[in-house]
Amino acid sequence: MKMLLVFIASISFLSLSVPAQVSDSVPRLGLSEISQVNQGNSYVTFPADIGNIEPLWFEANIISNFYIRQTRNSKLIGVLTPQIILRMYQEESYPVRTPSYLPQITIYYLLKGKEYANQLSLFGRFAHHSNGQIGSFFDDDGRINLESGNFSTNFLEFGFIATNKNARFNAVQFFKSSFEFHPQAWNADGLNELYHKYRWHSALSIFKLPAKSRVYPRKNADISLKGEATLMFGKPDTREGYPLDRLNLRLTFYYHPVFLEDIGLFVQYYHGSDYYNIYFGNRLDLFRIGLMTEKLRF
Repeated sequence: MKMLLVFIASISFLSLSVPAQVSDSVPRLGLSEISQVNQGNSYVTFPADIGNIEPLWFEANIISNFYIRQTRNSKLIGVLTPQIILRMYQEESYPVRTPSYLPQITIYYLLKGKEYANQLSLFGRFAHHSNGQIGSFFDDDGRINLESGNFSTNFLEFGFIATNKNARFNAVQFFKSSFEFHPQAWNADGLNELYHKYRWHSALSIFKLPAKSRVYPRKNADISLKGEATLMFGKPDTREGYPLDRLNLRLTFYYHPVFLEDIGLFVQYYHGSDYYNIYFGNRLDLFRIGLMTEKLRF
C-alpha cells in the first residue's frame, strides 16, 4: 500500500500545471500524435532484468501502426496495429515460447480543442490477445499448461485522452482513462474462472521534447515519463494477496540522446500480473532497461 501511495503522489505532482503562457518550443499537436502516445512504442530489453521473472535474453514488443485517415489533420482516424510481444529464454536452444499476439483496430475522434489549446479525444478499440497454441488449457495435474495451453481472448476498450501543455516543465502532457471489457463468450475454455474480465486503465505521460525544424535542429535530448495503473475486477477474488493483486503499476522513463535518430534508452519498473498471454497468473516485480523506438513525431 505504501508503494501505491508513493506512485500516486509522484504522478500527481508531475501532473500539476502552473498557469502560464506556453513556450513556443512546445510543438504542435494533432490527433495522429495523440494516438501514437496511446498505441505505445516498440522496444527490446537487455538481458539484465532484476526481479522475479525467468531469466531472459530479451523481451521485445513489436508495434507497427497503419493509419486510416483522410489527411494528417483529420478529426477522425483509424489505426490498425499488428502487435506482437515475445520473450527469448536463457535456456538450451534459446526458446521463444508462445508469443503474445495482439492485433487490434482503434478509432480516435478529436472531440474538442485546437493545436495550442487543451484537447479532448475519444477512442474505441477492438483487440485480440492469444498465444497461437491449441493444447489443453490445463495439464493432467490441473495446473495451467504454460507450454502449449490455448490462451485466447477478445476485448473492447473505450476511453478518453486529455492533452494539454504542462507549464511547470514546458512539456506536453497526456492523461488517459479507459475501460476494458472481455465478454465471457469471447474467452477460451478455462479462462473465464481465472481471468479478470473488467479492467480500468489510467495513464499519465509527460514529453519534454524540444522543437525541431530545418532551421533550428534539435540540440537537446528528448525525455519522457509515463506512469500507468490498471485496476482489474470481475471473477478472481480468492487468490493470495487479494485485493492488492488486482492492481498493476508501471513507470517508464525514456531518454533519447541527440546523437541517435530513431531509438533511445528506457528504464522501467513494473509491478503486477504478467501480461504475457497464458502467464497471466504470475505476479511480477520487475526492473529493466533496454532500447525503445521514438515513434512520437511532432
